[in-house]
Amino acid sequence: MQRASRLKRELILLTTEPPPGITCWQNESRADDLRAQILGGEGTPYEKGIFNLEVTVPERYPFEPPKICFLTPIYHPNIDSAGRICLDVLKLPPKGAWRPSLNISTLLTSIQLLMTEPNPDDPLMADISSEYKYNKPLFLRNAKEWTEKYASQQKSASETLSEEVNQTEASTPKKSAISQKRKGSDTSIREKKSRLDS
Repeated sequence: MQRASRLKRELILLTTEPPPGITCWQNESRADDLRAQILGGEGTPYEKGIFNLEVTVPERYPFEPPKICFLTPIYHPNIDSAGRICLDVLKLPPKGAWRPSLNISTLLTSIQLLMTEPNPDDPLMADISSEYKYNKPLFLRNAKEWTEKYASQQKSASETLSEEVNQTEASTPKKSAISQKRKGSDTSIREKKSRLDS
């Protein structure tokens, strides 16, 4: 009961006063299954990226933290290939820092901050962490490439549009060339018939 009423209040707050760059909504009719989007921060390799997350609210919420994972692939030392996030506020004490006074909005804001400032000393992805520590230009380039490949909504929409335009342009000349051949072949048949008749 406490979970349902608190979750309802939090969803209303997330809808009316969302944190900057963050949206969260209920997935279909299940109150414990939420979706969120975080916009990549300016000046980071995740800039202009839209990252989708899944938020699963446990039965014991708020005494147990929600389980949050990335649905969009992201190149980050604290987020693994399955989308799991290494962040202390997502875990119960003694290893974690979750408290019932925290809420989903706070967690999403913390994840957004983690995207801006990775913690290479507590990684889930050791190779990306060492790259971040010892070869930051390579890390920034890889993270930006992943963002463009997986999290760029505008790029995929424009690619789709340009593909449609290219397909239309490619098929148009073929049709006119085919019709010209047909017209030409019709003309040659008529000429042949008129020659035979004469």
